[in-house]
Amino acid sequence: MALLHFSAALTGAVVRSDAALAESSAAASKAAQEERLELVTASGVHALDVEVAATPEKQAYGLMYRTSLPETKGMLFPHKQPTELTMWMRNTYIPLDMVFIRADGTVHRIEARTEPLSERVIASEGPVTAVLEIAGGAAERMGLKPGDKVRHPAFGTAPAQ
Repeated sequence: MALLHFSAALTGAVVRSDAALAESSAAASKAAQEERLELVTASGVHALDVEVAATPEKQAYGLMYRTSLPETKGMLFPHKQPTELTMWMRNTYIPLDMVFIRADGTVHRIEARTEPLSERVIASEGPVTAVLEIAGGAAERMGLKPGDKVRHPAFGTAPAQ
């Protein structure tokens, strides 16, 4: 019986911890600096305001604990050198599209509508320098495809403003 109470108490602590993390994540997203990024597709240019996860800590935390992501927002995970990048959806409550981007700003591949809370490893399947996370299904709605271009200073280009 004591073990059962201990287990229940421990579970309660984890739930409260997740709730606290979710609150701090929401506060962080409101305070985060956003930058303009453009996706150049056959259907036109689509502008997004993205948070840039430039530090290892921000990259590890990403969009965890968020409960929504507007179509006009996203998070960019830039890296200095082209490499095989992997992501997962641990503690991420919303489906995302993961857009893997080469150093020149070319979309390499898209993993659409990733499964929330999954620990499945999602790989870039080739060397890239960034991952853009956007709302699940947004890439399809914008007509974004491999070979399309991304404009942002991380790729040596700037949005049109």
